[in-house]
Amino acid sequence: MRQYDESYEQHHNALRLRYRYLDFSHGLVSESLNYCAEGLCALGRGGEGIPLSLHAVAIRKLIFGTSHPAYAHALSVLASCYHAVGRYYDACDCLEKCLEICEVAFQKNHANIIPNLMNYGNVLRSTGDLSKARSVYKRAIAIHKLNFKKGQQGRQLAKCKAEVEDLSQQIKKMESSQNSSLSSGISNELVMSRKDIHPADIESKGTPVVVFTDIGRDVDDELALVLLSALKRKHILNPVAVITTLSPQRERAHLARGSLDALGMPDVPVGIGSRGGVADGVDLDMYGADYSRSSPCIFESGMELVQRALESVPPKSAVVLCIASMTDVADFMKEHEDLFTSKVKEVVVMGGVVSTESGDTLVPDSAYNNNCDISSARFVYKRCQELGTPTATLSRWAAYGCPIPPSLLDEISKTEHMVATNIRSVSKLSIDQLWNKVILHPTDPRREKLPNRCDVSWFCRTFMSKGEISSSWTASVWTLVKKLNMYDPLAVLLCVPAYRSTHFNGKIKVVNGVSHIVVGTSERDTGIRNRLSLYTEYSLLFLYAFQESLHKE
Repeated sequence: MRQYDESYEQHHNALRLRYRYLDFSHGLVSESLNYCAEGLCALGRGGEGIPLSLHAVAIRKLIFGTSHPAYAHALSVLASCYHAVGRYYDACDCLEKCLEICEVAFQKNHANIIPNLMNYGNVLRSTGDLSKARSVYKRAIAIHKLNFKKGQQGRQLAKCKAEVEDLSQQIKKMESSQNSSLSSGISNELVMSRKDIHPADIESKGTPVVVFTDIGRDVDDELALVLLSALKRKHILNPVAVITTLSPQRERAHLARGSLDALGMPDVPVGIGSRGGVADGVDLDMYGADYSRSSPCIFESGMELVQRALESVPPKSAVVLCIASMTDVADFMKEHEDLFTSKVKEVVVMGGVVSTESGDTLVPDSAYNNNCDISSARFVYKRCQELGTPTATLSRWAAYGCPIPPSLLDEISKTEHMVATNIRSVSKLSIDQLWNKVILHPTDPRREKLPNRCDVSWFCRTFMSKGEISSSWTASVWTLVKKLNMYDPLAVLLCVPAYRSTHFNGKIKVVNGVSHIVVGTSERDTGIRNRLSLYTEYSLLFLYAFQESLHKE
């Protein structure tokens, strides 16, 4: 009846009730998630449907396994959502898996396969592979004739025949003009360029942000993306590119892609950066997630993505947020200095500098992100000060000034969002892994760029309220942890002038007439105005991001 608003409202009401009375992993919850995702697609809001359908896929995988038609149907709904936002190749992947399952479960010529074939043909058309799309529709027609008598499911058959006719006409025109896209399809990056790299509208979407992250190293990088999703929904910040750096950077890109999708940011493009100062052949530890996506819609060249993202924004409007090694920022500045200076209004860094009182300029200290590639860190600070590009540095002292209790991770995991529950589960593992590096000799390569100052005494001061444990401690240290430091989420908040003036009190260093701010210059001067107020601010934003992406409002 095409009453999409009414349909979505009713399905959302059902979803609310099922959230309230059923376990989140219940099959009926997945059913409502699918219905709501389909409704959002019909309303032109497919991006909002992606987190819902991703959770439906996860639930049905848990309940039914990966060879059940119910799981296949959830993949089909997810494909529709990806298709709606221009992620055509991701949609193809989902539908190919869906059809593979259905052909085993129903046999190859079962009528239940026809809707999935129609969906697949529609997506193939969008990729530019018209010949394959036509063959898929022809197969749907053949299966229809095997299963239905004349007049039965007539609209379905008419739709397939109309698609075949239209595709045949388009193919004929393309062949006559010798258009090569018929055989090769549209390139993946071209599809992404049309959908993901578009002029940034600051008035309606907020400040454009380019993010460099080593996600998967610590959970605070992923929590930074959670905050970004909340601020994106509030039209305060608009992430236009996310670049993953620090080996294994490709796997980090897969995690970032999955996390962004699950948080309702499928339109934010992800690019693969450099090794981040890590020697060839060496991969650092990283955690994984079930939602980590080996997506074809990831830019192989992170530098190209940054270039195109900055070209899309107005002059002096973008914030570069570096919560990782500065290798990629330095490389981009060296190759595209004019573009950088014309488009970037500020560089926000999670790192640290030598005392603001010493010398005429800011110089990076031994913070972990700086230490990964100290020469690049020195170049970025030096060149920004020479070019007159303002910097804002948030140090470890600021993070120490506003720690969070582990109970916050318990609280956000109650939303049952897949990102929240994964963050909670890997936090314990990350702390234990850090402890195992801390107790190693300073020269041991297994410390993986961990500064020498990070010893047993430092660990106890940083994560425990009081007391110290022996380096011979072999059990998990998680039960002893009383506080965690959220470095990167604080750096995200620092990107917003209103949050900066409300929650932070930084030191100003004027170089060549330009002010550079440093938040957290010592253990005593953390730069945090009010710890409780700041903690309340970002904990509420975390909950908001998870609840909104699951439509739990």
